[in-house]
Amino acid sequence: MAAALPDFPWDSLTAAKEKASAHPDGIVNLSVGTPVDPVAEVIRVALNSVAGEPGYPTTIGTVALREAAVAALERRYSITGISTDAVLPAIGTKEMIAWLPSLLGLGTDDLVVIPELAYPTYEVGALLAASRILRADGLARLGPERASLVFVNSPSNPTGKVLGVDHLRKVVDWARERDAIVVSDECYLGLTWDAEAVSVLDPRVCGGDHTNLLAVHSLSKTSNLASYRAGFVTGDASLVAELLEVRKHAGMMVPLPIQAAMTAALADDEHENIQRERYRARRTILKAAVEEAGFTVDHSEAGLYLWATRGEPCRDTVDWLAERGILAAPGEFYGPHGGQHVRIALTATDERIEAAAIRLRG
Repeated sequence: MAAALPDFPWDSLTAAKEKASAHPDGIVNLSVGTPVDPVAEVIRVALNSVAGEPGYPTTIGTVALREAAVAALERRYSITGISTDAVLPAIGTKEMIAWLPSLLGLGTDDLVVIPELAYPTYEVGALLAASRILRADGLARLGPERASLVFVNSPSNPTGKVLGVDHLRKVVDWARERDAIVVSDECYLGLTWDAEAVSVLDPRVCGGDHTNLLAVHSLSKTSNLASYRAGFVTGDASLVAELLEVRKHAGMMVPLPIQAAMTAALADDEHENIQRERYRARRTILKAAVEEAGFTVDHSEAGLYLWATRGEPCRDTVDWLAERGILAAPGEFYGPHGGQHVRIALTATDERIEAAAIRLRG
């Protein structure tokens, strides 16, 4: 039986949200990373193109989708050596991450390592599999422990920290010595600002050998497809085949219109570049205003968030922002080391970002 799951963190923001909503000019909700910009026309046309198809989609996805994913990974991120058999679409990457430990057969005898500051779903995935959990950024903390699965996340949610080639190579080498699986959450790989982010599948990291490596990619952030639930996992072909078999039995298949939309999104870089520049402009405005308001912004070299602190308990900062009509996520959502930070999202319209900047400058 899986361990009891924690309360859903955002449910605890009700009072702060009510306070922020009472602002005369309305709330600026920067507590979640949900896209607000339009879905590109090329994607919507592709979605509609197969809307009349009545049959079941395949769990492994269309050949066109998998070919588009392989091409995009090489074109955008210099990831080579991926075969179409090693790409598996997912009903959103949150679903994939939450169920990966269970799909891979982990249980009570297994240890799952997650970052010290982490997207909550890594912990949830381990709990669903009834596995043990260790928060550790430095592998030396493991001591004699043998991990079965190691989650890494670069660029990080919530901190925006980027792990370099050397760091990721050490993780891969360490895991291979112990026959552990490395799952790299790369949902923000296409949104870098002040540092180069690389995939765990980059030849500089893994030497072209994808054994025991999985990379999870999302189209929610770079293509505004959060509502579509569009993502995929790739890497070790044997692990992908194992995931495929279980998912076929469980009926975990991505709807065909979504597969068509994903294919179009992966084949078109123009819309992705436009969206990246939107976020870059919003980041420039918001980061300057946050720092002028007395915050320190740590890391945040990439991704969709500012990891900011006023040197006080994070709930006090949430309240301070709410008084100004701004809602942010308390850092404690992401682990014990987040107790003095808040995560401020860039995912608001230009008008709302400007409004937040004005309020922060007071």
